[in-house]
Amino acid sequence: MTRLEQGEERLGADDTGSMGRPPETRKQAVVKLLWIGIWLLYLGAPVSDLTDGGHSAAVTVLAATGLTAFVLAYLALVFLRTNLPPRPERWLYAVLAALVALALLLSATLGASWLVLFVYAAVASGAVLPTSESRWTVPGVTALLTAVGAAVDSGRELYPALIIPSLLGGFAMVGVKQLISAMAELREARRTVAQLAAAEERLRLARDLHDLLGHSLSLITLKSELAGRMLPDRPEEAARQVADIEKVGRQALVDVREAVSGYRRPTLAGELASARAALAAAGIAVRVQGVERVPGLTLAGEGALAWALREAVTNVVRHSAATTCELALDTANGAARLTVADDGRGPDPERAAGNGLTGLTERLVLAGGTVATAAAAGGGFRLTAAVPLVAVSDAFSDTGADADAETAAVSAADTPGG
Repeated sequence: MTRLEQGEERLGADDTGSMGRPPETRKQAVVKLLWIGIWLLYLGAPVSDLTDGGHSAAVTVLAATGLTAFVLAYLALVFLRTNLPPRPERWLYAVLAALVALALLLSATLGASWLVLFVYAAVASGAVLPTSESRWTVPGVTALLTAVGAAVDSGRELYPALIIPSLLGGFAMVGVKQLISAMAELREARRTVAQLAAAEERLRLARDLHDLLGHSLSLITLKSELAGRMLPDRPEEAARQVADIEKVGRQALVDVREAVSGYRRPTLAGELASARAALAAAGIAVRVQGVERVPGLTLAGEGALAWALREAVTNVVRHSAATTCELALDTANGAARLTVADDGRGPDPERAAGNGLTGLTERLVLAGGTVATAAAAGGGFRLTAAVPLVAVSDAFSDTGADADAETAAVSAADTPGG
C-alpha cells in the first residue's frame, strides 16, 4: 500500500471537524442534542408563567402540553433536518407551520411571556429551509412576532427586545447551514483529491515497474540464452554470463525496492552503462555521440532522459533485430535532446504503441519535455526525447555534490562485471 493510499484511508480520521456530519455514535448524538438543548434555557419566561402565572389547572395542563409539543418539534427539526438532503420534505413545512401556530396561540392566549416562542420558530425556519425560502420566512415570523407583541404586550417592554434576536438568530442559522454545506463539499473534494493522488501514485509505480523489470528481464533472457549456447563447449564464458545474470537480478531487486519506496532517480551515466552492456550482450554494436552530463539539465530532466534511454534500448534489444545502435545527446534551442536510432526493421505502422512508450510519453510531459518516434534514415527506428534546460546558476543547486555522488554510485552498480 502506498503512502497516498494510507493517507486516503486516514482522511476521515484526520478530519477532526464534525460539523455537517450526522452523529455516528451515541456520544456524538448526545453532544449534539446537548448543544441544541442549551438554548432552551431562554424558555424560562414561559415556564415561569406556567408556575407563577396564576392560571387555572386546565389552562396550565394545556399550556404545558403545547409547550412540550413545541419543544419536541423544535428539537426534531434542528437535530434531524441538518443531516438530511438539502431539499426539504413536505412534513418539514407542516412542522414549521405547527411551531408558528403554537407560538401564535400560546402568545395570544397567555401573554407576552410566550412571545419568545417566535424566536425559536424563526431559528428553526432558518435552520431547515433553503436560503431562497428562509430569507422570507425569518422576516415573516419576526413580523408576526411584532404584530402579536403589539397586541399582548401592553407595556411594550418585552417584544421589542425579541425582534432583533429573532432576526439575528434566524439568519445566523442560515449562515451556519451554508457553512455546514461548504464544509461537506470541502470534505468531499479532499476525498476526491486523495483518490486521484492515489491513482496517480499507482500509475507512477506501474510505469516504474514496467521500465525497471522490462529492461532487466530482457537482459537476463539474453544472457541466459547466450550462456546456454556456450555450454558445454565454453563453460568459463558461460559462467561469466551466469555471474552477470546474478548481478543484473540483484540490481533489478534493488531498483524495484527503490521504485516502490519512491526514491528511484536514474541518471544518464548509469543508464548509458547499462545500455552498452545490454546491446553488447545482444550482439548489437553501439556508437555513442555527445556528452553524458549537460549543463543546465535538472534532475527531473535527466531522470526523464534516462528513462527514455532505458526504454529505447530495451525496445532495440527486444524488437529491432538491428546490428547497430546509435546513442546521441546534444543541446539546441534551450533543450537537451536524446536520440536513439538503430538499423533494424523499423516501425510497424499497424502496431499500436505499447505500455512502455505510453509511460515514457507521460514521464516526458511531466518533465516539460516531448518524445517522438519515426523511421530512421537507414530504415530502422529512431526515438527522440527532449527536455528543457535551465540557467546554469539555477541548475547548480539541483545538480550538486549529492547528484554527482548518486551518479557515481549508480554507474558502479549498473556496470556489468563480465
